[in-house]
Amino acid sequence: MAERLSFRNITALAPMVRVGTLPMRLLALDYGADVVYCEELIDIKMAQCERVVNEVLHTVDFVAPDERVMFRTCEQEKERVVFQMGTADPDRALIVAKLVEKDVAAIDVNMGCPKEYSTKGGMGAALLSNPDKIVAILRTLVTGVSIPVTCKIRILPTVEETVSLVRRIEETGVAAVAVHGRLREERPRHPLNCDVIKAVAEAASVPIIANGGSLDLVKTNADIEEFRKKTGSSSVMLARAAMWNVSVFSPSGPLPLEKVMEDYLKYAIRYENHAFNTKYCLCQMLRDKVESPQGKLLQAAQTHADISAAFGLQQFCQQTEEELQKKRSELQGDCPPDALRMEGDVSTMAVKFIRREYLPHFSPKMFLLEWSRKEKLQQPLYEMAQRSLDRGFQSTVTFAGKRFRSSLWEKSKKFAEQAASVVCLRVLGIPEGRIGDEESDLVCKRKRDGRTNGTTEEEQSSKRHSGDMRPEAETPHVNGDTPPEKS
Repeated sequence: MAERLSFRNITALAPMVRVGTLPMRLLALDYGADVVYCEELIDIKMAQCERVVNEVLHTVDFVAPDERVMFRTCEQEKERVVFQMGTADPDRALIVAKLVEKDVAAIDVNMGCPKEYSTKGGMGAALLSNPDKIVAILRTLVTGVSIPVTCKIRILPTVEETVSLVRRIEETGVAAVAVHGRLREERPRHPLNCDVIKAVAEAASVPIIANGGSLDLVKTNADIEEFRKKTGSSSVMLARAAMWNVSVFSPSGPLPLEKVMEDYLKYAIRYENHAFNTKYCLCQMLRDKVESPQGKLLQAAQTHADISAAFGLQQFCQQTEEELQKKRSELQGDCPPDALRMEGDVSTMAVKFIRREYLPHFSPKMFLLEWSRKEKLQQPLYEMAQRSLDRGFQSTVTFAGKRFRSSLWEKSKKFAEQAASVVCLRVLGIPEGRIGDEESDLVCKRKRDGRTNGTTEEEQSSKRHSGDMRPEAETPHVNGDTPPEKS
């Protein structure tokens, strides 16, 4: 059995919404953090998740019914990642804790975040006014799981009240308490109450983790030890200082921001982080340079490919995505990638549209459109679905009374429609216009050589006949659309 995680004399990456996903946690560990917390995840949403081993990424994913990946972790962080949940219900908290306990090092309950997304339903800092519920939640968790349980709080109006609360908390058997040295209604512009954290640390028998010093007290790695001494705490937890430059954890000094951003982006691509979360984190790192030419490219980006272009990592992104796609194809079983399968009334193949395999003015959609005209059939009709977990697209084309699509998801609507066209053409045995294929007279010379009014007929047809996009799932809240909890 693995040794239990210790919270004494550690430096930790704090839980931050939209920031504390797997890429940032791994980078923090690379740079010297001892422990990393995931972003706060709500118990109701996590309780619906299924634990899935992702053989492509070599991760463990907790996947919601709508296919959103709520939490992703891997072996590299298993012994040092703390799962933080938002909860106001002991029984539901235990369900979630037991779901993840084999894949994380500890469980933490958020009792400090003052933002509405956390406090609604009595979670987060709202728990500070209900000590009995705090005790019930923590006691249920401590007795119900085999890994350490901790919590993160804010200070109360008086030192005495704060110390009293922490003493009640430690009686539940928790392994540590993180204390943010501001009141529930205070924000980062307010001074940090180091004296209150120190009073708590002196009174408590469990390790106290000091939090909240990023703005004024911790700017370099050397400042971490000073913050620890000033608060008398066992350990230190960093949020914004790490968000701005996570190499603050490195004892050898900060790395250039360009290097940090590149390392982070590589992890984000490698582990298929949500592109909007990746973009958010990189913008936070740029800070006052977010309006620079690079920053403007980043702000306009929609995919990891777009983000990579802003950082000169196009080749890395393309190679990584191709490698991951190859793994997916290999894991599909004994059937070749282009084997025909039926999904209900839809003919499917595992087909990826690769633009460079076709001549510049040729495309599968164009060939399918011309075939419909030649055979006097109704023109193809495309329906679009969007997958929320990675904003991938999948198109289904209806042609000659039958439906076709690729089982693979594409990075754009245009590519998804092309992939669906490829499946249709291959099933029907119609030329698709690939380089090296026998020349076909299906597309006349005018269409081979040029465009009409600046647009191909294929594009004009798409505008006339493409169906409304039907969202497969809502835009993810997961790893949310709210700013991080501030230290």
